[in-house]
Amino acid sequence: MRRSTAAAVGTLTGAALIIGVRLSVTPPEAPVAQSQVADLADATPAPSKKPAAKETSKPPAKEKEAAAPKSGLKDGVFKGNAAANPYGKIQVTIKVEGGEITAAEATYPTANDSATINPPAIAALKQSTLDAQNADVSAVSGATYTSESYVKSLQAALDAAKA
Repeated sequence: MRRSTAAAVGTLTGAALIIGVRLSVTPPEAPVAQSQVADLADATPAPSKKPAAKETSKPPAKEKEAAAPKSGLKDGVFKGNAAANPYGKIQVTIKVEGGEITAAEATYPTANDSATINPPAIAALKQSTLDAQNADVSAVSGATYTSESYVKSLQAALDAAKA
């Protein structure tokens, strides 16, 4: 009887210690990929999936109005604030030409599971940004934290680009 009691107490104590140690250890902050943003200033405009506008004969005054950007974004390269999530920080940089977003880049964590989740998710989010021309992009399934952080940082970049 004493052996079974001692074995049970020892097992419970060991399990409590293991759980306590695992709960007290915090994972290190994931590294962030930085090299992609430097290329944004030299980026060429991405092909747009918008249908070509039909040619119509307009008076010269209306052509000048049509040339003005409707989005209210000023030209340049704008960087959003880094948005944190449990796996690291994501920071979006956009390039605006002619009032339209012509390129979008992001820095993101590339450690552990983030190395397999983030690259395709960020690529999909960048394409959605170029298509939508605003921060109303759809979240990527399986990359909810990445999508939320991307949208927060993108919105900050768009706010910086407001004319």
